Amino acid sequence: MKVTKAVIPAAGLGTRVLPATKSMPKEMLTIVDKPAIQYIVEEAVNSGITDILIITNRGKGIIEDHFDRSPELEQRLLETGKKDVYEQVVSISRLANFYFIRQKETRGLGHAVSCARSFVGNEPFAVLYGDDVIIGEDPACGQLIRAYERFGKAVVGIKSVPEDAISKYSSLKVEHLEDNIYKCTDMVEKPKTKEEVLSTYSILGRCVLTPDIFDILDKTPPGAGGEIQLTDAMRTLAQTVNMTGVDFTGKRYDMGDKLGILQATVEVALKNPTLGEAFETYLKEIVSEL
Repeated sequence: MKVTKAVIPAAGLGTRVLPATKSMPKEMLTIVDKPAIQYIVEEAVNSGITDILIITNRGKGIIEDHFDRSPELEQRLLETGKKDVYEQVVSISRLANFYFIRQKETRGLGHAVSCARSFVGNEPFAVLYGDDVIIGEDPACGQLIRAYERFGKAVVGIKSVPEDAISKYSSLKVEHLEDNIYKCTDMVEKPKTKEEVLSTYSILGRCVLTPDIFDILDKTPPGAGGEIQLTDAMRTLAQTVNMTGVDFTGKRYDMGDKLGILQATVEVALKNPTLGEAFETYLKEIVSEL
């Protein structure tokens, strides 16, 4: 079955980037001229996704507004002859069919995904974490979808992380199949000891899941941090029917981290066709003074 639905969990509190996120959702923090979540949505759309559910919570209505029409603004842009900007603004609402639901309690990523059951129905679906912007020529989500279509199993997007940082991530037991494709048979969320570390491969920001994940989530007890962890539910899938791991191409930026936001801003700005050259000149001047 073709993957046409995506879920973007965007209900986190953004505590690592306070005070910026006191009144502004971290998903709406900008990278040059677009909010982070728009990059994620565009990646999904460029991967063949047509229907997107964004899971929010109280205080994040600004996300819905961004993907809605803005008649007053649009009219003003037309009246002042700013047709190009008008087209950019209108095109945002036309990227996909958007749906929104609130996670009433912040009970973890697993609980957030379980809120998507009625939206997903009996179809496979992509999950794009709201913290992670991945930029590359080949959309990361699309790479996972192709692996699902080929192997018929749920897929996780994986990357190797530094050994001394693995306790902050998940750790996967993997077996190399071919090129950048792996078989995943086990995983541990935030391993506490060296004995729990299965490898330095971790899930970073993307997965394609089958609808049986919802029954598993219903039976998944709270894990790390007292929250219902999606990794714990995926572990059951990995141990029973296995999952596919894709070491995706593209650069990942952690938008829940202040340094990650700065890195994204600088690197995307350098590639911007309008700003890139002037920004590069500015950076060189700054660096020369260090």
